[in-house]
Parts: sequence; C-alpha cells; structure tokens
Amino acid sequence: MKNNFHTLKSTPIFSTDSEMRRERDLLGERNVPADVYFGIQTLRALENFQITGITLNHFPCLVKALAMVKKAAALANGTLGYLEPAVQDAIAGACDEIIEGKLHDQFLVDMIQGGAGTSTNMNANEVVANRALELLGHQKGTYKVVHPNNHVNLSQSTNDVYPTSINLAILLSYNGLVQSMEALCIEFDKKAEAFTRIIKMGRTQLQDAVPMTLGQEFAAFAATIREDVARVKELVTLFKEINMGGTAIGTGINTDPRYRQLVVKALSDISSIDFVCAENLVEATSDTGAFVIFSGVMKRIAVKISKICNDLRLLSSGPRAGLNEINLPPMQPGSSIMPGKVNPVIPEVVNQVAYQVIGNDLTITMAAESGQLQLNVMEPVIAFNLLQSIRLMTQAMHTLAQRCVSDISANEEHCRQMVENSIGLITAVNPFIGYENATRIARQALMTGASVKQLILEEGLLSEEELSDILAPEKMTQPRKVSSTSQA
Repeated sequence: MKNNFHTLKSTPIFSTDSEMRRERDLLGERNVPADVYFGIQTLRALENFQITGITLNHFPCLVKALAMVKKAAALANGTLGYLEPAVQDAIAGACDEIIEGKLHDQFLVDMIQGGAGTSTNMNANEVVANRALELLGHQKGTYKVVHPNNHVNLSQSTNDVYPTSINLAILLSYNGLVQSMEALCIEFDKKAEAFTRIIKMGRTQLQDAVPMTLGQEFAAFAATIREDVARVKELVTLFKEINMGGTAIGTGINTDPRYRQLVVKALSDISSIDFVCAENLVEATSDTGAFVIFSGVMKRIAVKISKICNDLRLLSSGPRAGLNEINLPPMQPGSSIMPGKVNPVIPEVVNQVAYQVIGNDLTITMAAESGQLQLNVMEPVIAFNLLQSIRLMTQAMHTLAQRCVSDISANEEHCRQMVENSIGLITAVNPFIGYENATRIARQALMTGASVKQLILEEGLLSEEELSDILAPEKMTQPRKVSSTSQA
C-alpha cells in the first residue's frame, strides 16, 4: 500500500502568491508571508509538526497565559532597566491585545510538538514582537527594533515560560469545569427532591437488594460529584507555584538576581492570581508532579461520571423489556432500521468522553515519567491532554445536566410494583421474623412465584397491620429502631 505521509512535507501551508518578507534563523533564510505576525521559527514548526491538527489557538486560555507571561517578563525587565520604556510598553501593549482575544489566529503551532515547547514559546515571541513593531510604527520583521529573542524572550527560557503558561492556563480554565460540575449537582439535587417519595428496589451485583427511594439514588449522584468539586478546588493551588526566573534548567542563568521576584509579582498582578516562586527552581523545572495529581483527579471524575451514566442507561432500559424505572428525554431517533427506537445518546457520549479522559491520564503519566535529568521534554503532550480533559469534561457535564438530567421523569407505579414483587423485601422483614424464617420464605417465594408479603401472612408470622407498618416506604429506606423482643 502506498505511503502518503510524505505529502505532508510538500503541502504548501500558505499561498505562494502571497507577498513575502525574508527572515533568518540558525538554519538559514526563509520567506515568510508578509501579512502574518509569526516568523521563521513558527513557520518551521508548522512544517515539522503536522500531527493532530489541533493548534494552540484551540485553547484560548493557553494563548492568553502565554501573553500574560510575556507581559510580566517585559515589565520586570523594564523595571530593571534592561528594556527601553518604549519597547517595554510596545511589548506589553501587544500582549494586552492577545489577552483581550486578538491575534489568536496567529498561534498555529500544533499542540503536540518536539522541542519541549520551544515552538510554542517562539510562536508567542514572534507574534508579540511583530505586533509590538507595528505599535511602534515599524513593519513586521524589523527585528533590530524589537526582536523575538533579544527583547520579547529576555530573561526567559522555554523551560520556565512554557510550564508557567500551562499552570496559568489551567488556573484560567478550571473554573468552567467547577461551574459545570456544580450545575450538574444542582440538577441531580432537583431530581432527588422530586423523586423523594418514589419507592424502588436498590440493587447490588445487578440483583434485587433492599428498597430505597429514587430520590436517594439521585442524591447519591449529586454527592459523589460534589466531592470532586472540592478536590479540584484544593488541587489547583498546586499550580500557583511556578518556576519563572529559572530559565534553562533552574539556575537562573541570564537573569538579574532581582528578576525572579519581580516577574512573579508582575504575573500575579496581571492575572489576579497569587503566584509564588518555587523554592527550588532546578527541581521545579523538571517536575511535573502537579500535572500528574490533577490528571488523576480528572480521571477520578471521569470514572464517577461514567458510572453514573451507566446507571442512567440501566435504569431507563426498555421500555418494555428493561428496568424502565426512569425515562430519559428523547433527543433523536435511535435507529435507521428500527422504527420508534430512542437511544440514551447523552449518557453514551458522556461515557465516551470519560474513556478519553481516562486515556489522557495514562498519557500524562507516561509523559511525566519520561522526563530525563533537568527537563521533561514531553510537556507538550501533557499540556494537550490535560487541557483537553478539562475542556471535554466541562462540556460533558454541561451536556449531561442540560440535555438529560433536567428532563428525566420517573415511572412511579412501575417502581412500586417491582418493590412489591421483589424477594428483596424479605430483608426489611428479617429483624421481625428471624433469619431462618426469612430464608425459608425467600426460597419459597423464588420457587413458587408468590409474593413475600403473601407467604408471611399465610403462615401467620406477622399480621396485616404489622406487615404494612414494616413495609411502609419511609421505614424501609432509613434506619429504624427494632425492639429485641420482635426477633423470632
């Protein structure tokens, strides 16, 4: 079979009819379209890393984070006298525009890339430099005035800019995740309240267990998600410790001794997030522990929400040959061949999101383990997967809440009938007739098809009044004191 991967290299990224400007780097000279804000190093990255098709601008928070870091560095360098005021202000002005959402279409490097994020850093450096040049009245590419490396990247390395930007992007993104989780909990809470009097069978190992209310089931869904809202809020504080000022490996080479504290303070002011400088910058430059821990929580959320979706699909199975205890809102026809079939498409898509997030966690784990010595070059795939997990789970929670849970209804009579016909009722009666009697009644009910209630009354083990009291829904679904004299 013919291999067509070679065509990537020869595919032109831009029209050859575009007006060009000439730029130079370590490897030589190249033509760059005159109207773009990025430069030669970004151009090479675009050619080298045609991998996912998912570019930096797919994650606006990351682009904004890069601009905030570049602005903080410019302000710190300006304060120390290493940048002329006009150049500092032009760089800061360009960064402000990016923070506001402008020029994001110029951040085109693939999220997965070689070079430990250098292409991402240079994409930012070149865009900021060329926009700063325009603000100063110069043409793009006039790098003697504002240079991507000498000015925009002054006192920096990819190895402190990139991880700091990832940290900041997560801090800018996580609130949407928290909001979607809390909104889903609210919808579960509403259903818990609406279903509080609906008695149904609880199940363990897919077998009848003991009665509960449908409200209790939905309240448990809310509780388990709410637990992880707290975990997310706790763990994001790890990302407030950054390695800015460490430059290449954490030693701070090419920086003023005062720069470290100034740039951290500037970034805190710009982002309104209280960042702190890592105590050991050499350790912080290669450490990816915070990403691993946070990804673990994302996996935990994914596992929980997938389990909930499995439950919703089971509870709504049928409608004639399944559990059919609840009805999910019909969202679309379910089959091209079976008329009338409607599928649980929203829980299904959330299941698939959960599987992706679980897989992302494994990728992040392997990437974190693969770092060597003073740097982890696999940070691009860590950033891609973690930011993707946050985005996917945010959207999945919102979709589940608004397009499924909010309109779930219950089949109350069907739920009650299954309770009344269930052998699981024997557990509620067990303290009153004794284990031996309860076991015998349960076996007999299973063999004959008679109801537990009918058999107990026939044997005179309890009166109708006593049995009705014991089997009252509110008494079967919560603790109650049982007199020792009632044991048979």
